[in-house]
Amino acid sequence: MSEPSATTQQIHHIKPADLESFVHRVLVANNVPQSHAATVSSCLVQADLRGVDTHGSNRIPSYMQRIRQKVLDPSATPELHQITPIAAQVDGKNTFGFVSAQQGMQRAVEMAQEFGLGLVSVKHSNHFGMSAWIVQQAIDAGMMALVFTNSSPALPVWGGKSKLMGVSPIACGAPAGKERPFILDMAPSVAARGKIYKALRRGEKIPTDWALDAEGNITDDPARALEGVMLPMGGPKGSALSVMMDVFSGVFSGSAFAGHVTGPYDPSKPSDVGHFLMAIKPDLFVSLDEFKERMDYLYQRVVGSDKMEGVDRIYYPGEIEQIMREKRLEEGIPFTEVEIENLNKEARLVGVEELKF
Repeated sequence: MSEPSATTQQIHHIKPADLESFVHRVLVANNVPQSHAATVSSCLVQADLRGVDTHGSNRIPSYMQRIRQKVLDPSATPELHQITPIAAQVDGKNTFGFVSAQQGMQRAVEMAQEFGLGLVSVKHSNHFGMSAWIVQQAIDAGMMALVFTNSSPALPVWGGKSKLMGVSPIACGAPAGKERPFILDMAPSVAARGKIYKALRRGEKIPTDWALDAEGNITDDPARALEGVMLPMGGPKGSALSVMMDVFSGVFSGSAFAGHVTGPYDPSKPSDVGHFLMAIKPDLFVSLDEFKERMDYLYQRVVGSDKMEGVDRIYYPGEIEQIMREKRLEEGIPFTEVEIENLNKEARLVGVEELKF
């Protein structure tokens, strides 16, 4: 029986603190250490707050399934290896990507504070959700950041027809002064694959330019799309970006690459994801005050540009998500009844208090 569409389902708004507490309870009950559970629950709710629902708390059922299938180690502690004064590697030990990436960016920031930049390669990791939270971690420490990861096959290479490269996000950011920081977090596909899973979960159709079905036909059916391939943005450009993510994240780190990463919805074996994290001190070449002034000026130039006909407002990269975060902090995070029930199934499996609305 198919789920009712989101248009017929009642939407309930959950307080961010209540949601984070719920996710934390479920994680701890699944043998995730308290500190790791705090990291994962915070990162997932940050995605929900920014409107990136595809990478938020709705991921909990698939993550918990991976724990139950013993293809994700909830209690492993990542190991940090210092390679040079400005380069380190984190061995994720097959635990949550959130935990490995948080530790990696923390070390990258520490190196950048001392030497101007810090590079961390992460191997044997897992899905780390929305890349923007890692960029934000660096920005909160006053740093610029580059964040790459590879992922499971979803895109064909340009000219091909089978899944080979991942819909792997490219993310970066920089702090500003009085204006909003610059945060870019985008997939090399027309749409993130998580949006197709969200449409499937909610019984919705998808735009016909997002994916092809298994026979290579245009489709608006998310189930058929997941059997086929995602479409790269900009044709060969999006395809090349996905290859770049594999080079810097998979090949470079010693993790899986070239189509061998296992997806977060596949509980058959470890994912073996690789990440590439870099923190850069923004005042290497100009003073910090000048850097922030220049970033503010860039923001003002972008949002103050002459508008095309029919455009009411020009947004800076990451600004829409930051505005959404402010809104959801006040109004709560919207969930359908089906989504809440899917989360509560996980609570009942481990005997913790359910999510109330």
